[in-house]
Amino acid sequence: MITLDKQRSWFEQQLAAGSAQSPGQAPHWLKLAREDAIEAATQLPVHNRQHEAWRYTSIEGLLRTSFASDAQTYQQNQTIDDLLLPDFDSYRMVLVNGEFNARLSTLAGLPPGVRLESLRTALAADPDMLENWFGSIANHSESIFSALNTSLINDGLFIHIDQDVELQRPIEVIYLNSGLNPDLNLSEEQQLMMHPRNLVVLQSGAKATLVERFVGATASGYFHNNLTEISLQQNAALKHYRLQDESRDAWHLSSIYVDQQSHSDYQGVTLAFGGAWARTEYHLDFDHEHATCGLSGLYTVGDKQLTDFHLTVKHRVADCRSHEQFKGILYGGGRAVFDGHILVEKDAQRSDAQLSNDNLMLTRNAEVDTKPQLEIYADDVKCSHGTTIGQLDPQQLFYMRSRGIDEATARSMLCQGFAAQIIEQIDLQPLREHATKILVDSLKQVSQPQAGR
Repeated sequence: MITLDKQRSWFEQQLAAGSAQSPGQAPHWLKLAREDAIEAATQLPVHNRQHEAWRYTSIEGLLRTSFASDAQTYQQNQTIDDLLLPDFDSYRMVLVNGEFNARLSTLAGLPPGVRLESLRTALAADPDMLENWFGSIANHSESIFSALNTSLINDGLFIHIDQDVELQRPIEVIYLNSGLNPDLNLSEEQQLMMHPRNLVVLQSGAKATLVERFVGATASGYFHNNLTEISLQQNAALKHYRLQDESRDAWHLSSIYVDQQSHSDYQGVTLAFGGAWARTEYHLDFDHEHATCGLSGLYTVGDKQLTDFHLTVKHRVADCRSHEQFKGILYGGGRAVFDGHILVEKDAQRSDAQLSNDNLMLTRNAEVDTKPQLEIYADDVKCSHGTTIGQLDPQQLFYMRSRGIDEATARSMLCQGFAAQIIEQIDLQPLREHATKILVDSLKQVSQPQAGR
């Protein structure tokens, strides 16, 4: 069992292992934020099974791992050609082990009113502007990992789009994590950790599409602790696609905080395929009326993998809409956790909140803990929640086999049909095709017979 002393000791070790130096010259407000985060970490509850948000996801293994914190520049003779999507025209930003790499990025031709740059650059050029949003949405007093990100942030991204600017090309962010830095001379027991911090601001009426891809070198161990704050002003709209395909030896944590003004629209689709231990958190608060949000997700979980989705959506005011739909495919000894909580407060009349989680179990040893929750204090609402856990339909499988399709192909096709409702929400064809390919490749690893057969 994790104790408070053990958790604090681990946090202190990470601070000692990290440089704890801010990007560039730290402004006074960032220094204060770091100090507050360090102090908060000593007061936070223990992340063990007695903590509701971490009841089903253990961090014991993480606390037993020794990490070093240092950014590295990518080797000059390396390229990312094999990672690029065919026929995908985007503004591309690349972070290598948490540090922005200008050489691998492509930002030419940005229209007026659009800023895409590293957090280091933005802090050096305009620290007062960043102070308006940095830390105003994410609360580092709620999680030791958010506190760690604030304490050890080294780099990240600043995306700012002016009022009424509609960006025609998507913004593509590639996180290339190798966990390797020969200059660190790490022992076999140590791994690299990185804490990128992103700030995304769309002013009134702005529209954009953001694509994040998390890629890890094969058999590379590291801890990627990513935190993103998104501010959508009145009538702004953001489509946000996230594809996590980290190394099967990696620890991955993404925390996304979204603040929406009236009549804004946030549509997020997250696909999780990789990582040994991967957790994605969404935190959304409706504090202004007539805002809409849609969250969708797909996860495949196999041997020696844990994938966790944790959603917190708070309807505080009237006339807001949130729809969340997540699907999982589990095989081998894979384990998944889905914890979705929607709160509708008493003043949030005419709220529309829908939450569902469906899971397809392909093997006996796979396991899922699913807990969709609705907490309603208003009396004029349209809300629902539900979850299903099932197997492939044997009659459908028999029908396909009777038409000459081998069992492995038939099962893969049925799984693709199950996942299609999520993947088809991606309106960028190259990304949609890439996600489908990763899904098909992951299903090839299913070698055990279906549970119950």
